[in-house]
Amino acid sequence: MADLILESLRKTYDNGVTAVHDVSLKVNDGEFMVLVGPSGCGKSTTLRMIAGLEGITDGRLLIGGRDVTHLPPAERGVAMVFQSYALYPHMSVAENMSFSLKIAGLDKATIAKRVNAAAQTLQIEPLLERKPRELSGGQRQRVAIGRAIVREPGVFLFDEPLSNLDAALRTQMRLELSRLHERLGVTIVYVTHDQVEAMTLGQRIAIFNAGRIEQIGAPMALYERPANQFVAGFLGSPRMNFLPAKVVAQGLDAVLDIAAGVRLTLPRRWQPELGGVSCAGIRPEHLALSIEADAAGLPAAVQLVEQLGDTTIVYATAVHDGTLLAVKAHPDAALGLMSGQIVRLVLDPARVMLFSADGAALGT
Repeated sequence: MADLILESLRKTYDNGVTAVHDVSLKVNDGEFMVLVGPSGCGKSTTLRMIAGLEGITDGRLLIGGRDVTHLPPAERGVAMVFQSYALYPHMSVAENMSFSLKIAGLDKATIAKRVNAAAQTLQIEPLLERKPRELSGGQRQRVAIGRAIVREPGVFLFDEPLSNLDAALRTQMRLELSRLHERLGVTIVYVTHDQVEAMTLGQRIAIFNAGRIEQIGAPMALYERPANQFVAGFLGSPRMNFLPAKVVAQGLDAVLDIAAGVRLTLPRRWQPELGGVSCAGIRPEHLALSIEADAAGLPAAVQLVEQLGDTTIVYATAVHDGTLLAVKAHPDAALGLMSGQIVRLVLDPARVMLFSADGAALGT
């Protein structure tokens, strides 16, 4: 095992495009760190620089205290699990898992011991003589992970390993990866665009956007205290609702003026930043829905009702400007709602997040 330190990493290609800008990050020994963000944000490029599959234009990379910035992949002490599994189709599971060890010149006894130990950990012992074509997607992924385990690397790298699996299998594999990390206590850097994977797997998350890290922290800390509007909107499904707003003083209180006559008295913690507010954000689960015409809420027209069993998602457009808003409601509260029906969306002042014109979160 080893810690991992990225010091101001930058990747610029020959055509002048910079994919990663000044990324600094420390992954602690034994930590499960997830790099998450939309497609093209630089997270996979960062992972490939760690692996040695992409050259580093500027900055420094240390693994276990050793500067590996310019070392070839084989000398870095890392093992990578790819999205495509990358198994040799003509080899058995055991041969796939042992191939890198044979290349490294290990003796047969050591190779057999490592392969059997990894197979036992991953519960794929009955599959050792099979070929990849005889395996399911989940089994192939276990073999790919086993091939990494036998190398006993200091750091495990995962590049969107579950994206080829169906929803049920992804859920199962998330559980298995969490258990595997707990059993082995290894250092893992895991790349995904799926925020559910990030929130459920990562001890900490680094959120990427346009080649930069927007925020690093524990999953719920980022969810509850985002540093900016991008992070707030990226985490959560459906995404956070955003509405133009301003704060005005009303006696000793700070009042949030949204639109359509909706005003909320805010907690006193907002007082120092009255003038900087440009936008209000509130998550779908913190909006209440009322069909009463005189309810003190934002008028909105129902567009779509998604019934998901234990919860219902109601999508409605604000009457004053057409902004599409999402509400997580109890199924009973949304019963009988019709498309085009006017409802009232009631905001909880204690749950509102405020953002400045440049997207920075205020009062966090």
